[in-house]
Amino acid sequence: MSDSISLCSSVCECLNAIGVPAAVAAEFRSFFVQDNWFSLKTAKENLQAVQTEVNTKVDREIERQRGIHSQVQLWLSRVEDTIMDKSLEEEYDKLEEEYDKLMLCGCNLSRRHKLGKRIIKKLEYVKGLIEEEKQFTDVGVDLPVNVVNRITVPKTFGMDSMLKQLRKYFQDHERCIIGVWGQGGAGKTTLLNEFNNQLTDCSDLHAVILIDVSNSEILNVKVIQRTIVDRLGLPWVDTDTEDARAMFLMKALLKKRFVILLDDVRKKFQLEDIGIPLPNTDNGYKIILASREQDVCIQMGAQHNLIKMELLDDQASWDLFFSNLTNNAQRSIKSSYSIKRRAEAITKSCQGLPLAINVISCAVAGLKSSNDWRDAMTATKMGLGEIGGVAEQIFKPLKYSYDKLDSTTKKCFLYCTLFPEYSSIKKEQLVDYWIAEGFIPSNQPWKGSWIIIKKLISACLLQETNSGLKVRLHNIIRHFGLWLARQENNFLVQSGQNLESPPDIEQWNGPERISLMSNDIKDLSFSPKCINLETLLLQNNLNLTSLSPKFFKSMKNLKILDLSNTGIKELPECDELCQLQHLNLSQTPIIELPGNFSVLGELRYLDLSLTKALKETHDNCSKLLKLRVLNLFRSHYGIHDVSNLNLDTLKELKFLGITICTKDVLKKLKKTDPLAKSTHRLSLTDCPHMKSIHGTDFNQMVHLQELYIESCPKLSELVMDQDDGGVSNLQVLTLWNLPNLDTILVKSLPHYFRRLRELTIYECHKLENLNWVERLESLEKLIVSRCNGMVHLSEKEEHGMQIRNNGMSEKEQIQTLVEEASEIKISENKKKIDEESAENIDQFPKLRSVILSDMENLVSICSPSKFPSLETIRVQNCPNLVRLPVSHGHKIIKLWQIRGSSEWWNTLEWDNMETKSGLEKYFMAI
Repeated sequence: MSDSISLCSSVCECLNAIGVPAAVAAEFRSFFVQDNWFSLKTAKENLQAVQTEVNTKVDREIERQRGIHSQVQLWLSRVEDTIMDKSLEEEYDKLEEEYDKLMLCGCNLSRRHKLGKRIIKKLEYVKGLIEEEKQFTDVGVDLPVNVVNRITVPKTFGMDSMLKQLRKYFQDHERCIIGVWGQGGAGKTTLLNEFNNQLTDCSDLHAVILIDVSNSEILNVKVIQRTIVDRLGLPWVDTDTEDARAMFLMKALLKKRFVILLDDVRKKFQLEDIGIPLPNTDNGYKIILASREQDVCIQMGAQHNLIKMELLDDQASWDLFFSNLTNNAQRSIKSSYSIKRRAEAITKSCQGLPLAINVISCAVAGLKSSNDWRDAMTATKMGLGEIGGVAEQIFKPLKYSYDKLDSTTKKCFLYCTLFPEYSSIKKEQLVDYWIAEGFIPSNQPWKGSWIIIKKLISACLLQETNSGLKVRLHNIIRHFGLWLARQENNFLVQSGQNLESPPDIEQWNGPERISLMSNDIKDLSFSPKCINLETLLLQNNLNLTSLSPKFFKSMKNLKILDLSNTGIKELPECDELCQLQHLNLSQTPIIELPGNFSVLGELRYLDLSLTKALKETHDNCSKLLKLRVLNLFRSHYGIHDVSNLNLDTLKELKFLGITICTKDVLKKLKKTDPLAKSTHRLSLTDCPHMKSIHGTDFNQMVHLQELYIESCPKLSELVMDQDDGGVSNLQVLTLWNLPNLDTILVKSLPHYFRRLRELTIYECHKLENLNWVERLESLEKLIVSRCNGMVHLSEKEEHGMQIRNNGMSEKEQIQTLVEEASEIKISENKKKIDEESAENIDQFPKLRSVILSDMENLVSICSPSKFPSLETIRVQNCPNLVRLPVSHGHKIIKLWQIRGSSEWWNTLEWDNMETKSGLEKYFMAI
């Protein structure tokens, strides 16, 4: 080696002395591979030393809750790629082995020359990285967040004076903790929401954080901490303890000037336990809290800064009331003195309480005749007395609104009180319960239920969530409903109260409906006498592992039993449950169904989905002839043999969720028209011989909404190339652990996947891209994880080729691809489908969320113009990702970036600096 170095130096000195051009000298130098390799190895060692120093600085900045400069991240990623690249080393070792045998033959010289040129180029690149590091003056950057998250607030009436007072207190530096107190329904939440929006003009603030504290009777520290973490754009580590998170948040907040708005504080708690620093006149922090109790505000430290939530005066009450009436009702008031007088009397009966005014105004919104207004006025004057510690003026208008409902809608409303306070309730779940209770006719259950839900929302007794899929009760309305329920139906409701033990056995004797859901009950080791009980809700008691063997002995009238998401492994004797219509055992570790399970002859609804331990049903499902809903979706109990698919006896079946494990079963299911048409959820799991899936396999499944394909080791293609198919109504598709899946062919819209909202792809290593996803016009959420063969998520290809980021220059990449082109084969079927997909349509028009994780070869997602609705990108462990689709008029986008990934700030495509500024507010390398 020393000889080669000496020879190389001598020759280069000679060439320089005689004036040979530098380019020629460089070409000659490339033949001396060993010399260049030694220099490169030394340069890499120096680069690693510099990398260690930079990483130390980066860790220090992360500890200080600062972001990392984008140029530093880009540099670190390039260094990592350079150090990890072993391609030159492998080629060098191989060539040196051959050198001793072939010596300086022409073929060997040519290869050495090419390798030498690449080594020299890499050496220059490494030296450039070392020089580039010297330009970093500061590796860290401050992380600005969106100071205020604006909240949609309806037009307010009569709050100006309280907003003015709150603003005055806020601007006084001596007032650090401010308390707003007043009775439920007085508008405290609205006041805080409105004040939150007004803080957008405070330029000296770093963050305004609004937190709903009381989502239950017990302070939920984790939920509050998560709210703060999300608002600050900080990392959330699920395995951290509450104390560890509190210390982390304390450090983060101490570096900011923040305002925290705490809504509905019911009991005193220590701010430090959450991770909130105590405000004082020196640090400028502000805490504003709202509570029903003045004493709570005082105990939290607001004793000198209290604001009482005053009720609305007569004029503001009237303005709010009148604004909620229909045009016809408003005209009748303006044209008739007597009607106006009665309307004013109704308004005054609410005594200035905004919640009561909203409810009653919705109830009378369409009244026109004088007699109707007279009856309403009389009803709202009826006293109810003090109810549950809440003043009666709230309940008189609520009672009037409730009394206007028909008997069925009343029952449906009261049923909502069984759920925990502040919880959201799935509409679908409510409807299933209502059907089992017999509130809704079985011939058109969904149509009837939506009408009832709409009535309750119109009456302001239910609130619809933003998604439209759930509803919730205001806590005051829930208290009112429970008061009615206890009088009319004997409810026992202790849901969401963190109970570790059930109510005393004596309390079980009389109620018709018992709800103990969302607690921490361990066992029910007694046999209560519940001859009147019709509904028993025990779901979400994760540690509930056993029931007494005779637990159901006295429950002959039980219609609904929900044990979902509990630890129940077996059911007690069920012989007495002859009236049971609804049974939910989903997400339980139940191992088998009882042998005499078929005695539940009235059962209409049976949910066994996600029962990961279920091994045996003893053929009971096929014996429950009245079943309308049978859900075995993603259960361990999969159908392995055609002879086991004996569900043809279920003539009433309308909804089938099923797991099947062979293609023969899938073929039989497809041929069985009634069974196929009732299939809504289908899981294909552990099918050992299934090599392909075609759209025709689902032709009869016209109601299929969710398809889950998992652990099919030989599955290589998914082909949707027919004009007609059952997946046209599919909403959720999951492809999980399919190691040989390399082809997904989807015919152009509108025939396939036109309603697909969620797509998850996990551990499909042979997939190179998802170009077909661009045509999913309804897609809202896309999750791709551990797909190591994917380079570009969705990008048009030139002649079937894609540029790869492997450390080579663009020219070298193109050269490599040209050499590989001869190996590329595209089937005629794929060509045909790609041609059909070239039609001009909007791409990803509804996609809101993209989650990408653990894909080391992913380089880019796709061009920015394809994401007009994008809100959130989460990227984790994608070390080569260098391009994100953020441009062309995007509004503020949450970008989650996990350390080890490489989102390179300056490589993003910006159409304007406003877009970049909006995104930067959420950017953080952690």
